[in-house]
Amino acid sequence: MRLNSNYIKATLPIKKDGKLILDLKSAEEFGSSLNKEYSTAVPYPHIVIDDFLPIWLIEEILNLFPYENTKNDNFFETTFSGLHKRQVLPFNCNERIQTIFNFFNSIAVIKFLEKLTNINALIGDPYFGGGGFHEIKRGGHLGVHADFRIQTDLHLQRRINILIYLNKNWKSEYGSNLEIWNDKVGEKFKSIEPIFNRCVIFNTDANSYHGHPDPLDCPQELTRKSIALYYYTASKLIYEEIPSYSTMYAARPHDNNHIKLQAFKLRMHNYLNDWLPPIGYRAFKNTMKFTRKLITLNKFKI
Repeated sequence: MRLNSNYIKATLPIKKDGKLILDLKSAEEFGSSLNKEYSTAVPYPHIVIDDFLPIWLIEEILNLFPYENTKNDNFFETTFSGLHKRQVLPFNCNERIQTIFNFFNSIAVIKFLEKLTNINALIGDPYFGGGGFHEIKRGGHLGVHADFRIQTDLHLQRRINILIYLNKNWKSEYGSNLEIWNDKVGEKFKSIEPIFNRCVIFNTDANSYHGHPDPLDCPQELTRKSIALYYYTASKLIYEEIPSYSTMYAARPHDNNHIKLQAFKLRMHNYLNDWLPPIGYRAFKNTMKFTRKLITLNKFKI
């Protein structure tokens, strides 16, 4: 089912049972059902989903929105890279807000995103670097940009953004729409109004240009409110820096010879796995299996 805006209308199947519950299978099925829409979008993979969170949850988040400044809020007052913008980190908010944001980093939400985007092994950001609550005041804007791609605290590659809007009774004349641009910022593909419970998810590649560059033109008492969540993957280059050992066992000085031999064998398998190319390691393992088989047969003959 679609809205008149041609955006998807779908709700993440979160259940309320004293806590936030999202069944893994349901999460994966929900992501898979939207995968084609996401992966075929231009100019880069993205999707706009209306009614994204259950109404009881999005209402609760709005009611808990931290209107008063909290400790360590970030403020942006530049002419292009962020004007009249406030970022609130979840761990500076109350316990319920922290619970909700931790849920967004849960395995169920990550599995939904993996099925949606075809990006495996996603990692949520416990620091919420650059994320959390965002609030823009009248006159504020954010220039068209492609996001930072490395989370320097954890040395991870940024892959996906989620934006969830918290603006009830939003009017189109307020402006400050999210704009989706092509890689040369020569053509605007979408202008997305930041209405209540609308979610935008998109890849954060080198050319994933977006922003809300037109100044917010709303009444002075209103602000443009949203949640921003970022997801990452680790680099396989770590295998070039650190030996890919399995668990490394060690025998104690007073252990018997059988235990010492077992620990030695396990350690040798780790070292050989690191030293030998895969074809050599497989050949070694097959040789060992054949040797053990011969020993067993000989014992049986005796």
